[in-house]
Amino acid sequence: MSRMVRKTLTRPRTALLAACALIATAAGTAVAADADLQAAAPGCEVDYQVQGDWGSGFTGAVTVTNTGDPVTSWDLKWSFSGNQQVSNGWNAELSQSGTDVTASNVSYNGALGTGASASFGFNANYSGGNALPDTFTLNGVVCGDDGGGDPPDPTDPPGDKVDNPYAGAKVYVNPDWQAKAAAEPGGTAISNQPTGVWMDRIAAIEGTPGARGLRAHLDTALGQKGDGELVVQVVIYNLPGRDCAALASNGELGPEELGRYKNEYIDPIAEILDDEKYADLRIVTTVEIDSLPNLVTNTGSRPTATPECDVMLANGNYVKGVGYALGKLGAIDNVYNYVDAGHHGWIGWEDNFAASATVFYEAANAEGAKPSDVHGFITNTANYSALKEENFSITDSVGGTSVRESSWVDWNKSVDELSFAQSFRQQLVSTGFDSGIGMLIDTSRNGWGGTERPTGPGAMTNVDTYVDGGRYDRRIHVGNWCNQSGAGLGERPQAAPESGIDAYVWMKPPGESDGSSKEIPNNEGKGFDRMCDPTYEGNPRNGHSMSGALPDAPVSGHWFSAQFQELLRNAHPAL
Repeated sequence: MSRMVRKTLTRPRTALLAACALIATAAGTAVAADADLQAAAPGCEVDYQVQGDWGSGFTGAVTVTNTGDPVTSWDLKWSFSGNQQVSNGWNAELSQSGTDVTASNVSYNGALGTGASASFGFNANYSGGNALPDTFTLNGVVCGDDGGGDPPDPTDPPGDKVDNPYAGAKVYVNPDWQAKAAAEPGGTAISNQPTGVWMDRIAAIEGTPGARGLRAHLDTALGQKGDGELVVQVVIYNLPGRDCAALASNGELGPEELGRYKNEYIDPIAEILDDEKYADLRIVTTVEIDSLPNLVTNTGSRPTATPECDVMLANGNYVKGVGYALGKLGAIDNVYNYVDAGHHGWIGWEDNFAASATVFYEAANAEGAKPSDVHGFITNTANYSALKEENFSITDSVGGTSVRESSWVDWNKSVDELSFAQSFRQQLVSTGFDSGIGMLIDTSRNGWGGTERPTGPGAMTNVDTYVDGGRYDRRIHVGNWCNQSGAGLGERPQAAPESGIDAYVWMKPPGESDGSSKEIPNNEGKGFDRMCDPTYEGNPRNGHSMSGALPDAPVSGHWFSAQFQELLRNAHPAL
């Protein structure tokens, strides 16, 4: 895959970078054209981008920044030079008369303080040419251009970003995890493998007992880099109301603490990553696991809904928080944002598939973010879905009954993580993301090896015996996620293993617990989730099945020796 395609289709044009000019009356008196701008010093910046162009239509992404005094509502207007016709939009009310287009704020993004931005997007159809608009007005005030000069070359990659950051690069080995792994019997077999560095609370930025802080990790990475390229993997994981459907990974910030998330968490991380000292590192971020899909699957009238997820849907702080993180971190030349995209056993069904992609795109246009701030997506983070189920496929049938009708597959669109990642990538592109986005798959715990690994298809007695007898994933239910019994290390980290896949990674460090088997008081904001209790008989999210969790597990993120040893024993490929 090549992001040169994306660069050709994505045509950034910062159309307005100068202060807006006041309209003059016939008498020469300067007046504002809208009540919101009276007595205000007007000013604006507009970033208009074509994110995808398929010859008969395109996706537009627009960010307007108010550089003048605050306004309480806004209208942004421009004219197309051809026959472009807007068909639908999001995060703004769009109307069109002839070639003239008006984008007006919606209820939640009308107020723009000085320096504040609003982003929206739209799809449009056209034939012939698709020239970029030359002139915009904000609340009736004509905005100037950027002072002249040539527009940026659309084929130039932004900053120092490369197509696949993992290609031709080593990946950072976290010495804190390495020491724990090497201290385990047999652990030296994998202790030199790269794993993610988790920023799971504000204190993690500066460092906590037994774990160095972000800057210390980056300093260590410079020592590992040598003369070649080095990727450092950082997990951004501290949203307000974090993980609204699972108590074990709840966080320190309350549902309404978006301000703290921005000011005390994302901003300090961005400041460190933007230090020129680290400019030669390739920094890959995994942005907020287990967040956005909850807004699709665990809200409203769904049987899996929780009050906590309904709150996060209503207040918009998951979307806003992810958007803010993408915008701040994506603006750094050597940072590559990969948004967490759940896994096939979560959003692989028709009801969840396209709807999740839409939510991701909404977040990529929120709080100043742009879809171009997303370099790709990561699936199966900290989960157990098998990479490839080789003994059956989604198109198989037994006695005229489709594999999709089996109890295990349960009408899912995919049977394993690789097929899901590749098909979901296409869905994301069709939703509006760049055609060059790449996928990561976390393979740290999805090997499912050992003596119980099937060596061939199951019996053809019926579709359930066929699937259950041949499947590598030995969980009781695909919805089980906590410290799963029988799991093993999966494919070792590697770059570009399959079409559309930038890398297999170990983003979740093997041996770190998913959650405690019983309630354990802690100062990290992490609760007790019954899905981590081996005696738990389940809920609608796992078909009321046993949890399949290991006993005697510590709080999430803490070292779990028994799990580490099991992962070693059941590794596939074997160690």
